[in-house]
Amino acid sequence: MRILLLDSQIPGHFRYLPAALAAAGHEVVFLAQDILIDPGADVRTATFGKVREARVSMHGALKRLEKAVLAGRSAFRAAVDLRAKGFVPEIIMAFTGWGPPTFLKDVFPDAKVLAYNDWYHWARDSVYEFFPDRRPSPERATALHMSNASNLLELSEADWIMVTTRWQLSQFPLVFWPKTSVIHDGIDTDFFSPAASTRKLPGLDLTSVPELITYVTRGMEPYRGFEQFLKALEKLQRRRPHCHAVIGGTDRTFYSWKPPGGDSWKDYVLSQVDLDLSRVHFTGVLTQEQLVDVLRASDAHVYLTAPYLPSWSLFEAMASGCLVIGSSTEPVWEAIDDGVNGLLVDFFDVDAIAARMEEALLRKAELAPLRTAARQRILDRYSLKRSLPRQIKLLNDVARGLAPQDVEGSAAAFAGSGRAELVPA
Repeated sequence: MRILLLDSQIPGHFRYLPAALAAAGHEVVFLAQDILIDPGADVRTATFGKVREARVSMHGALKRLEKAVLAGRSAFRAAVDLRAKGFVPEIIMAFTGWGPPTFLKDVFPDAKVLAYNDWYHWARDSVYEFFPDRRPSPERATALHMSNASNLLELSEADWIMVTTRWQLSQFPLVFWPKTSVIHDGIDTDFFSPAASTRKLPGLDLTSVPELITYVTRGMEPYRGFEQFLKALEKLQRRRPHCHAVIGGTDRTFYSWKPPGGDSWKDYVLSQVDLDLSRVHFTGVLTQEQLVDVLRASDAHVYLTAPYLPSWSLFEAMASGCLVIGSSTEPVWEAIDDGVNGLLVDFFDVDAIAARMEEALLRKAELAPLRTAARQRILDRYSLKRSLPRQIKLLNDVARGLAPQDVEGSAAAFAGSGRAELVPA
């Protein structure tokens, strides 16, 4: 089968799928704006140009749509070139919501389209109302409403949709459920696994540290509870004079808003707390090898998130056998049962977060079964060995045009009730 994969970057959201499809004998082309990691010799790659920003004069509610159309046109031209060179896919799997897949059906009208989508925006009863002082104004609500425009254009053209968690499915309008599957990306549980840690990173030797709290994030920002974590860490340091913390990630804002008076949430929050910075280690971006070593060294791993996209790092920490202290929010509820395979705490309650961290350190041996149970949850629901065959089966099911109820991971039977939690994980 000829398969076209599409994302903004390579590998993007397709870490393992391209090589697996090629190994199964399929002809695979991966189309993206740029290549960060080569997907392998058996996977052909093609790129399309960078997309300019929306015009300053464009109405604010339309800027995202304009950029999506520009990205779609750029990908369209690259697809025309692929067709001219003789590559006509039978199925396209594309990460959607940002524009590139918009016009692919105009180039390949007979191809099935499987849309990998991760979020549908609601101004009400959603992440955007989670922070009491940031609830959207009517003007902001109109912009959020319009941010679905490119999503809707792409999803309307799709033969099928894939989301990675039941929580994300719950955000989608019910009209899409009869053609949506829930299948996770998959965590490499052979790589992310419990083992002894060296407690050494480049320029950082923690071998003599008796207690270690870890926190890993793509960006240090409000959606990931960065401020609450540092304020809780301040309290913990006063009680545990030998406790250290490793914080992985970049001082950037990817999903949230800018801090008062600047661009750095790290600088802003550090100015609000009194931390012993000799016991706080900011590592910057971690390689996969460094990340797993940090997770294996962890005595307690803190993962806080607003009700938004769940991070891969949550699942990777659980697979590595971490004792996770997670926010009691919807994305985390799906993975962690409080007191069974992790500990949950109110996202905004700094005192409770500090108390949970101290509890994890004081009851380390007693809470060890939660670490085992955390890894078992990943093996049962989110492991690559389980997810990757399901993704490949989904591609085959969609290509064959199976009835909705027969497609791998289908939510079709639950569209009437809207009960995302009942969809098999």
